[in-house]
Amino acid sequence: MEDAVVVEGERTAVTETHSTGVRGDSGPEAAKLVASRVLDVPDFPKPGVMFKDLMPLFADGEAFRQVIDGIVAYHGRDSFDAVVGIEARGFVVAAAIAYATGVGVVPVRKAGKLPRPAYSASYALEYGEATLEVHEDAFTAGHRVLVVDDVLATGGTAEATLDLVERAGGTVAGFTVLLELGFLGGRERLAPRPVHALLTV
Repeated sequence: MEDAVVVEGERTAVTETHSTGVRGDSGPEAAKLVASRVLDVPDFPKPGVMFKDLMPLFADGEAFRQVIDGIVAYHGRDSFDAVVGIEARGFVVAAAIAYATGVGVVPVRKAGKLPRPAYSASYALEYGEATLEVHEDAFTAGHRVLVVDDVLATGGTAEATLDLVERAGGTVAGFTVLLELGFLGGRERLAPRPVHALLTV
């Protein structure tokens, strides 16, 4: 997952998460729902960083169900053959969507976590570097893949994951996040691939 972080100087933008003017690609009600379950955690994982914690959303059964149903409705139940979740919180979203639609779920994991031959991609985080991997045989040719994660920030994690899906033979059918930090430019970095965010701040 792309860490939901904002440097100290950006806090004004972050506080919009709990404002009345919320927006998202699935409409204001979905955006308000996500916004109401996001907690700001200052100085995590290091001083000057504001972390966006979505665990309260996952812990609220009714809200989580509405979010998953909304994602499925947006993309269409028959528009993908598998769901990819990005480590680690993306696993939660991906598994729920896969169960709701009767398709398989594929994890994109940090380096060294997968037991069989895998493709890997390295990328820069906001405060470091990371490598993601997916099994080489994760998809059959032309497999339509919905990629999901909790947060889109600068887009490095998402870009690496979408490239991995394509290298492994999948076709990216869509990319969804619960929360997009729009001022960090991740959507533009992923263009022309479409991005679906339930809440954009």
